[in-house]
Amino acid sequence: MDDATRKQVLRLFTYGLYAITVAEGERRNAFTANWLTQVSFDPPLVALSVENDSASLPMIQRTGRFVINIYRADQRNLAGQLGHSLLTHPDKLAGLSFAETASGAPYLPETLAHVECAVESITPAGDSSVVIARVVDVGRHGSGEPLTMKAAGFRHAG
Repeated sequence: MDDATRKQVLRLFTYGLYAITVAEGERRNAFTANWLTQVSFDPPLVALSVENDSASLPMIQRTGRFVINIYRADQRNLAGQLGHSLLTHPDKLAGLSFAETASGAPYLPETLAHVECAVESITPAGDSSVVIARVVDVGRHGSGEPLTMKAAGFRHAG
């Protein structure tokens, strides 16, 4: 397989951009994800890919919870800010406002909407892990279009 062609072809996949928020006790994190999709209507399930060396994966594993926040089309800068690792950018959450779901999970109220999820399974997948989770709560915060990788000008390595 030609490496350059592989990258070109895989970059044709379309992706949304999402802020994933997690909490364990008083510790919080938020990161930008793009490998996320709904995988079942009944029950409502989503799949999320999380890098194995992230600060958030152990939090998700221990708590069994996370929240998907759907970026508004004008939130490219926030997506870029949260795209940095908490391990190398410990101040990346500075200035963010969090709200909490009924169960106490953090979400970003300035986004279009949030989807609270409870982990069903976690499967190793190369340098990441695929988390299958049940949708347990949702909230709508505004109207407008969601941010996509293409509109943001972001590119996945392929």
